[in-house]
Amino acid sequence: MYMKPTRRDFMKSATAAAVATATIPAIAGEKKKPLFKISLAQWSLHRAIFGGKIKNEDFAKVTKEEFNISCIEYVNQFFKDKAENMDYLKDLKKRADDLNVKTNLIMCDGEGRLGDPDNAKRTQAVENHYKWVLASKFLGGHSIRVNAASGGEYNEQLELAADGLSRLSEFAAKHKMNVIVENHGGLSSNGEWLAAVMKKVGMKNCGTLPDFGNFHDYDRYKGVEETMPFAKAVSAKSHDFDENGNETKTDYTKMMKIVLKHGYNGFVGIEYEGREKPEMEGIKQTKQLLLKVRKALTKSA
Repeated sequence: MYMKPTRRDFMKSATAAAVATATIPAIAGEKKKPLFKISLAQWSLHRAIFGGKIKNEDFAKVTKEEFNISCIEYVNQFFKDKAENMDYLKDLKKRADDLNVKTNLIMCDGEGRLGDPDNAKRTQAVENHYKWVLASKFLGGHSIRVNAASGGEYNEQLELAADGLSRLSEFAAKHKMNVIVENHGGLSSNGEWLAAVMKKVGMKNCGTLPDFGNFHDYDRYKGVEETMPFAKAVSAKSHDFDENGNETKTDYTKMMKIVLKHGYNGFVGIEYEGREKPEMEGIKQTKQLLLKVRKALTKSA
């Protein structure tokens, strides 16, 4: 028998709908993207790899199973002669794909100075990096990390580095790839100089990879502040930890506030270089610190 709805029925329905609607933001908040994601830089395991304890081919597996991290950053030193070996690269990619592990980039060293004062050597250095651009793209990466090494006076090095980076970035752009520079010794560890190089290059696919610990005598917070506007990746360098699990040389909370202030929410790569703890333990402790900082900054956001 049909009963005509009363005003009380309408009020109950309206209240229920209001409650349901009020819960939607909370549910959406639970699925909110993290402030930043965590990756692992292969250099964190360099002693184990150079020592033959871990093979380059197993990097993705170790990263996923030991640290529950699903994004990796290769170092070309560990497969220097394999950049153009497609069978090797296909196997490397399959191993990562099978574990649902993403490749973020390849860090490239030992391919010559992109800012070499000798034009022929500078050109050779640029061309030496081509194969790594293609290898990184094949593996699923978005960038290669390079060095802006040069020689001469401050402004001369700026011009030379910008020239080499521009030429390499032009090649990378054809393959929809980025060329990113780490503060990695010499004038590249001067944030003001590196930012000036980026402005001189002026290309969207040429950027930086600010490393927390490679500024040496230069103020690390100032350096990250200056290079973050161009960042396409970030390296969380760590060495030692205090009794509270905080890095002894870098205030991670202060540093990550600078990173986030510039709108960066991509991957922050763990790069443990300490010797006080085994590499495995140092990587885990760095991850815990990043998670702790992320949680605190998420609450205060």
